Amino acid sequence: MSDIVTLRSVVWQDNEGDAEASLRIIDQRKLPAALEYRDLRNADDVVDAIQTLSIRGANSIGAAGAFGYAFAVRDGLSSAEAFDKVSNARPTAVTLRHGVQRAADAFAAEGDWHAAVAAGERIIEEDIDECRRIGEVGAAELADAPRILTHCNTGILATAGIGTAIGVIYTKQALGQEVHVYSTETRPLRQGLRLTAWELAKNGIDVTALVDGAAPAALHNGLIDAVIVGADRIAANGDTANKIGTYSLAVAAHENHIPFYIAAPLSAVDASARSEQDIPIELRGGAEVLDAPGVDQSLPTWNPAFDVTPSYLITGIITPVGVLRAPYEESIKNALQQVQDETQGSND
Repeated sequence: MSDIVTLRSVVWQDNEGDAEASLRIIDQRKLPAALEYRDLRNADDVVDAIQTLSIRGANSIGAAGAFGYAFAVRDGLSSAEAFDKVSNARPTAVTLRHGVQRAADAFAAEGDWHAAVAAGERIIEEDIDECRRIGEVGAAELADAPRILTHCNTGILATAGIGTAIGVIYTKQALGQEVHVYSTETRPLRQGLRLTAWELAKNGIDVTALVDGAAPAALHNGLIDAVIVGADRIAANGDTANKIGTYSLAVAAHENHIPFYIAAPLSAVDASARSEQDIPIELRGGAEVLDAPGVDQSLPTWNPAFDVTPSYLITGIITPVGVLRAPYEESIKNALQQVQDETQGSND
C-alpha cells in the first residue's frame, strides 16, 4: 500500500516540557484539498477540534478525549470538571466517554496528569491492534464479496490504525482478494467523498463515488455484494447508531437480500443502553445543510448527525473477537465477557 497508511489521525507529542506538550491531529476539514496538521495544546483545543470535526471517527475521538482530559487536569480543573468538559463534546459516540473515563481512572490511581496521557497512548496502541483484528475477521467473512458499499469514513482518518469497516477493505486488498468499493457521498459533510474516496484511491483501491440517494438503487440493481459500515454506539440488543444515512442503507440492503455488516471495536458497545431508545442522537446546526449558494440561511432544518439501525437489519457485527450474530443480546454479552476474562487473566 502507499505511504498514506503511515499517516496517523492522532499522535501525542511530548515536545520540550509539559507546557509544550501537544496532541497532533490531521485537520480533516481541509481534506482532500490539503493535508494539514493541527497541534492541540489544551482541553479547549481538543473540545473545539471534536465539535468542529477537525478530528472525527469514534475511535479517534476516544483517544483524543483521553488526552483532552489530561490537559484539563494539568491546567487545574478538578477530575469531575475535566470529565464533564471533554466527555460532553459530542453525545453519541460512546468511545469518547470511554476514553475520558480511562484517563480519569488512571489519574485517580496515580494523581498525576501524565498517567492520563499514558492511558491515551494505550488507547492508541489497542486501537491499532483491534483494527488489524477487525480487518482479519472481516476479510474472512467477506472473502466472496468483491463489491462493497460503505458509508461515511471508517479508515485511517477515523482510527489510530487501518480502520474498522475500511480496515476490512484494506485487509482484503493485502490478502489479494478482489475488492471494489462504492463510497457514498455522505451528506451533509461529504466524509465519504472527501475522506473515504481520497484515502482508498491513495491506497490503490478501486472506488466509485455515488450520492446517498443512489445507494438503494445500486443495491437493487445488483451492483453490491455486501454493505459494511462503522458504529458510534451499539446498544446491548445490537441496535447501532452510525452516521446519518446508515439506516436507509440497511433497509435497502434488507429489501434486496444483501448482507449488511457493522464493523467496530467492543468499546463501541454501551451495555447500559438496552436499545435504540437509550442512544442520544446529536443534532447539528443548519449551516451544514444550507450550504448551496443563495439558499436562505434562515430556513428551519433538522440535521441529526446519526441515525439508528435496528438490530434485525444487521447481518453481523464484525469485532476483534469474531463476527457477532443474532440474538445480539446473547452474542454481545458473551463477547464482552470474553474480553473481560482475557483482561483479568493477563492481569493475574
